[in-house]
Amino acid sequence: MAETEEYFDVLTKTGEKTGISKPRGLVHRDGDYHRAVHVCIFAERTQQLLLQQRANSKDSWPGLWDISSAGHISAGGSSLVTARRELHEELGILLPKDAFELLFVFLQECAINDGKFINNEYNDVYLVTTLDPIPLEAFSLQESEVSAVKYISYEEYKSLLSKEDPHYVPYDVHDQYGQLFNIIEKRYNGNSAARSLTLQKQLSRYTPVSLTGELTGLSSVEREVLSLLIKAARVLDEIFYLQVWYSNPLLRDWLKNHSDASELDKLKWMYYVINKSPWSCLDENEAFLTTSDSAVKLLPEATKPVSGWRGLEYRAAFPTVKPPGANFYPPDMDKREFEMWKGSLTENQQQDVTGFFTVIKRHHEDDLDPSLSDHIVDGSKNLVGGHDLYSVPYSKEYNSLLTKASELLYKAADLSTSPSLKKLLHSKADAFLSNDYLDSDIAWMELDSQLDVTIGPYETYEDTLFGYKATFEAFIGIRDDKATAQLKLFGDYLQLLEQNLPMDSAYKSKDVNAAPIRVIQLLYNAGDVKGPQTVAFNLPNDERIVKERGTSMVMLKNVSEAKFKHILQPIADVCITKEQKELVDFESFFTHTICHECCHGIGPHSITLPNGKSSTVRKELQELHSALEEAKADTVGLWALKFLIGQGILPKTLEKSMYVSFLAGCFRSIRFGLKEAHGKGQALQFNWLYEKEAFVLLPDETFSVNFQKIEGAVESLSREILTTQAKGDKAAASLLLDKYCKMTQPLKLALGKLENVKVPVDIVPIFPISDELAG
Repeated sequence: MAETEEYFDVLTKTGEKTGISKPRGLVHRDGDYHRAVHVCIFAERTQQLLLQQRANSKDSWPGLWDISSAGHISAGGSSLVTARRELHEELGILLPKDAFELLFVFLQECAINDGKFINNEYNDVYLVTTLDPIPLEAFSLQESEVSAVKYISYEEYKSLLSKEDPHYVPYDVHDQYGQLFNIIEKRYNGNSAARSLTLQKQLSRYTPVSLTGELTGLSSVEREVLSLLIKAARVLDEIFYLQVWYSNPLLRDWLKNHSDASELDKLKWMYYVINKSPWSCLDENEAFLTTSDSAVKLLPEATKPVSGWRGLEYRAAFPTVKPPGANFYPPDMDKREFEMWKGSLTENQQQDVTGFFTVIKRHHEDDLDPSLSDHIVDGSKNLVGGHDLYSVPYSKEYNSLLTKASELLYKAADLSTSPSLKKLLHSKADAFLSNDYLDSDIAWMELDSQLDVTIGPYETYEDTLFGYKATFEAFIGIRDDKATAQLKLFGDYLQLLEQNLPMDSAYKSKDVNAAPIRVIQLLYNAGDVKGPQTVAFNLPNDERIVKERGTSMVMLKNVSEAKFKHILQPIADVCITKEQKELVDFESFFTHTICHECCHGIGPHSITLPNGKSSTVRKELQELHSALEEAKADTVGLWALKFLIGQGILPKTLEKSMYVSFLAGCFRSIRFGLKEAHGKGQALQFNWLYEKEAFVLLPDETFSVNFQKIEGAVESLSREILTTQAKGDKAAASLLLDKYCKMTQPLKLALGKLENVKVPVDIVPIFPISDELAG
């Protein structure tokens, strides 16, 4: 029986899928664009690349030396699965996905065999980094594909390609493919002293601050509850590391265990602790580490056994470009594939796969990892609608850790004498195991306890692919009763603010619930608390609860005080004109922060689309939602303060100081970077207000607020954002962010001045109580 010819997905010239698939022979005959993978195995200690000699029977470049392994991606197939499978089939090496680092994609366009074989190929280039060369006896070569293998110095290989040696498959090392050699060169021949200086500079942007609270009022039982809560939070910390990237926990442990090896290793660990990943939050998520810094894993079963050889040792890989889908989706899944799959599902299934509390996986990945078979939902490996993707609930994906956290919360609940805290902890412990967080989120909103805790999966900032998936976090503190009582009025006026929002009345909600506000002194945080620290949060994000009950807000007062003292005040000293500098005060900063969080609870959430379909702003705006929502809360927060002042609810003395404090705060948040939701939203606001002449750059290179124009400019931006959200108009959101989310010259000037005088960008919280109570 004749072998069935492989089909490929046909791409456009720019690499997009056309929806057409064709047989391999016709693709190369017609010169259709298609996809393939290259796998480069690099031995770290000898600085050598593994090459394979192509079998003489191959229809392209027979008998020539080529990169370690390569192969086409079949129609409907995926990149990483193909890379792993090709390496296994051609060389007999079976490696887990954490061995593969996606370096870059390059386009190869050429014609051979007298023009009969046209190769227009997009190649995903992966690097597998081993410590030593793999013994040649360990390989199992596929005779139809490979006739021999050898190791060669990467410099020699580059030289041979540069000279167009006829014994080697040609690649242009002066073009895209040269990246392979440039990456290796930079990675292994860099200057350690220069790297240490860079890390020291990055670390200097953070100032350590000890955060404590008044614990004298806590009984011995309440202290034990607090200890259990901190231990549970530490468990969620473990989950967050895994949510960021699958090899991230290995990297963390490796860096920690080797932090005493040298000054450079110490600096790597210190900066990693702040970012909780190899990507720097303050540098647009640029990697400050590479796979060469990562953990070494021994995998004896990866190849045939060889006498006297302990087995293959490789570096657990991570890409230099932060994956937009984090570890919530397969690393080689793109938005088109997800949307096609989603379109084949029922409405309930669509709610599941776009929900907060599921991860998306591949069936074909499980085929290569038999140990993962227990992750298959309902024990079935049937591809729904013929698709490769499937969803797994958090309660199953993180089962062992969530079970541990759940047990700790049950113990704390049983000890607690506060009825509302007891209810919250019991319901949250149940939710960890059931994956249904509705009751626990409602219990969190009703919390009335001296010990304040927020724990669970909430924010979706880490999922920049769609903004669907929630990360685990925890905030534990002591309630500040006096400050909480003072702020009750903000929550009470949400309905009044909703009815007066600067947008069409058709979009306004008739039933906005008062937002409970709790002010706490933060004692400990964990999970998704990397990089810049939040001063407040407004939860839950579940649109069902927001629609029926509104939201609740928690203010971290000691964090706000630390940021004002160490960051905002020094920013004002440098960037705000002398005549307005005195208007920057803590009361204005803290009051706007409160209003920012309140305004997350008003405006559009659940919406009706022009076609009559019910949806949510989050699902329609997808990856743009977080940045626009942060901009909305900020801008509408300013509008709301002015409205409340006009109603006589807030003192008129706040009017000028709130605008100037906000201006100083713009420079604070933009320093977080334009890939971070708050920084992105802040750039949008600053540039809009600057364009409207509400913010003014003076000849002495300081800034001021134009009090005659600021109110109108704030209202116009509020209207623009609110209307875009109400319509679920992703195209309009994209245009708005593309136009205004830029590092303009005025921003560069301000940020340059702050860099010159070394004003910290943010704080690093230190929690002495955590070690005292939880060890």
